[in-house]
Amino acid sequence: MIDMRTTLSLEPDVVQQLREELASGKKSFKEVVNERLRLGFGLKNAKPRRPFRVKAHSSAYQPGIDPTKFNQLVDELQVDEFIRKSQTR
Repeated sequence: MIDMRTTLSLEPDVVQQLREELASGKKSFKEVVNERLRLGFGLKNAKPRRPFRVKAHSSAYQPGIDPTKFNQLVDELQVDEFIRKSQTR
């Protein structure tokens, strides 16, 4: 099953119903809309999927650092140094 993002234009009465259900604060907008769509399609017994959870682990590297690209970084620094030296001549 795939997730899908889409933009909907909702009628004012539907917006009002959604706001009333969201006012309880117990469910997210996504949960309410999916629940109502399931009911509308007759999928009363369909259970929503469990959310994907990322398991964190410790690392010597900061987030965003890709150790497989260190050589690329060295190459870029060497090119920058070459350009800098070429411009000062």
